[in-house]
Amino acid sequence: MSYTAEDVAEWMLNEVKDKGILHQSTAVDYIKSRFGESFIYVNEHGNQSIDKEVKKLFRKLHRGKAAWERDGFFWGWS
Repeated sequence: MSYTAEDVAEWMLNEVKDKGILHQSTAVDYIKSRFGESFIYVNEHGNQSIDKEVKKLFRKLHRGKAAWERDGFFWGWS
């Protein structure tokens, strides 16, 4: 099955809504195994990160209800 950035963003939204928190490392690992490597890239700091289009769609879907905790590298549901 072929997945889209929207599929990944919807998964992220459901995870953070259901669990209240979504760690980036957990999301990266799951996205790679479930949706494929194409939704992950290595950022300028050498860390794996989630595709920018996925994050853009995720922000659109959560409409400000998920906050990024920079120090903890996770999203929390508010």
